Amino acid sequence: MPPFRDEHVLIIAPGTQTTLAQLGLPESFTPAANRFPTRMFLTPDGKSYEPYKVRSRKKEKAVTNGEGADVEMAGTTEEPKVEEDEEELVEYPEDDEGAIWPLKEGRIVDMPAFFAFLQHIHNTLSPTLHTPVMLIGQPVWTAKNHEDITQFIFEKFKTPALCIMDSALATFYAFGIQSGSATVIDVGYEKVDVTAITDFQISSRGRVPLSGGEAMTLRLQKLLQSKGFTRDMAEQLKKTPICEVLVPGTPLPGTEVVEAEAVSNPAAAASTGATSSGPSVKITEPPRGVENDIAEDEFGNGEDKAVDDDGVLDVASIVASGKTQEFLAKKEKEKAERSALRKANKEREAAEAAAAKPVRLPNSKRPRAMFHYEEAIKEPNAKRQKTPEPEPEPETATEETAPAVVGEAAPAEEAPPSAVESTIAEQQKNLKKDARRKAWEEENPDRMRRDIEIGLERFQAAGDGMLDAIADTIYRTILSVDDVSKRQEAWESLIICGCGSKVRGFKESLLATLNNRYLVSPSSATIFMSELPSNLATPSGTGSMTPTASFASTPHPPPTASAVNPLLLAATTAQNPALNPGLQASYNAGSHSHSSHSQSPTNIKTAAPPTYFPEWKQYEEALFLGSQVAAKTIFVVDQGISKGFLSRVEFNEEGPGAIHQVGLVF
Repeated sequence: MPPFRDEHVLIIAPGTQTTLAQLGLPESFTPAANRFPTRMFLTPDGKSYEPYKVRSRKKEKAVTNGEGADVEMAGTTEEPKVEEDEEELVEYPEDDEGAIWPLKEGRIVDMPAFFAFLQHIHNTLSPTLHTPVMLIGQPVWTAKNHEDITQFIFEKFKTPALCIMDSALATFYAFGIQSGSATVIDVGYEKVDVTAITDFQISSRGRVPLSGGEAMTLRLQKLLQSKGFTRDMAEQLKKTPICEVLVPGTPLPGTEVVEAEAVSNPAAAASTGATSSGPSVKITEPPRGVENDIAEDEFGNGEDKAVDDDGVLDVASIVASGKTQEFLAKKEKEKAERSALRKANKEREAAEAAAAKPVRLPNSKRPRAMFHYEEAIKEPNAKRQKTPEPEPEPETATEETAPAVVGEAAPAEEAPPSAVESTIAEQQKNLKKDARRKAWEEENPDRMRRDIEIGLERFQAAGDGMLDAIADTIYRTILSVDDVSKRQEAWESLIICGCGSKVRGFKESLLATLNNRYLVSPSSATIFMSELPSNLATPSGTGSMTPTASFASTPHPPPTASAVNPLLLAATTAQNPALNPGLQASYNAGSHSHSSHSQSPTNIKTAAPPTYFPEWKQYEEALFLGSQVAAKTIFVVDQGISKGFLSRVEFNEEGPGAIHQVGLVF
């Protein structure tokens, strides 16, 4: 078999709603070049499938001798011919009415429609005969599905080689995790698939049905039903930045309870503004100095003498009093107090000026936000009402402000400069907004935009325990890994992908939920106190059960089992078996042991995405990047040495069942 080339590799990644496809491998891997909606339509005869909705409509009447027709000779009385009404078939690519979706929650529910869809992709891309096919399979595809797809591709596409790769493994290949262990959380359209991978192979799986992006859309539609929201409106709202999933424990905007801090130190509150005293207390005001600059002191300076006389002092009286050092120290102290007071006044003025400016709060702090809904115009031929042009300001406004420029007295009702500036800024903002709206209308003549105010409902898309269900499935999936020593590695390399995870704040909220529910500290002794065996006696007050300081074998031998919880002993000495003779004996005996907790993780974090693909900015569709990496390795580099794909010769000899013996299906 001749070697395969990069430009001949065909990659197809089917999804419930969208299928990614590309012919050829670029030098630097890029996102999918083609996106197909995973749907087909029955033809009018009901025997075959079409990729688009086809409707029939009447042709417009056309006059044969009208404008642009041949000029007739003078004297002819032949009437102009009008073509009879004829119907024509028109395709509507955006119309989903009557569509057949072959995949449901990743499962193939209509195999003939799915085969017709694969044929449509193959015809659109038009690959050569010597084109290997890389097909990304869903975790719920059965062995019979793999065999049927294998037979169809070899018989219809005449391909020389086929590889069916699991979507979770493809995502794992994209991140290039060196440890070989990770947990892939694929948040899809109607489901969430969780796959634990250890040693570059799939170890366990989990699934959360009736979840994912569609569940969040339906929940938003239910919450905003009173405002007449449709599914399309909820879907658009979910994709906007104002829709956000808040981290568990974050209060909703407007529901925060501000408690007044009690004053525990009245003296500190009177002098510095602090409610208490101590090294960790923040002082909000500068020390309060003397209020009067004129006072009588021990040097006989009465009311007629100011403390600060522009540097003129009675040196003789100061020297005669014998308190020169005290006087100088007092002057330095007063100078420092006045300097601190001036600094505090400047800071207060700056704070007031900053408070006067409008502050743009983050989305999580705003109780309401504006949602710009875009909808298609039902009647394409109808003219949309244009946005009214902003009326120019009357010239009288300029004439009214003219006397103030000349120098005459301004009227008492004139607005202050700050109000005028804010009004001008608001007008400029409105003009820019109108200009953007007008430009958008010109670019999208068949669509119109409506502004809808949304409240706190936009923060509740992932409600009804969705995050808790996903977190519980992740925990149970990793707990099902047979190799206990690999579980912690799976916890430390979480890969959250799928288009459903594009919702703002979803990944952060899921990670926070996992940490709150399952994270434990290996050095914490309190988590083991409730697990003390019942046969251990409680240490008495006489000290008879206190461990003795006999350090004969090791510098720091562990206490005996009668003095400490054995679970705590195992947890604290697992990282260094030499500190536990019993554990070291088990190592020498060759028994299986591990260096981490078997059920609860000590560290939970997400895997860092690769940084050497400049075209990839987001990794929700990382499975397509991984499929390119795998196709390059299997078809071009390996060339079948490691049995990474099924060749046509093997298919002819062993049949479609041979697909289970090759590739990366499991």
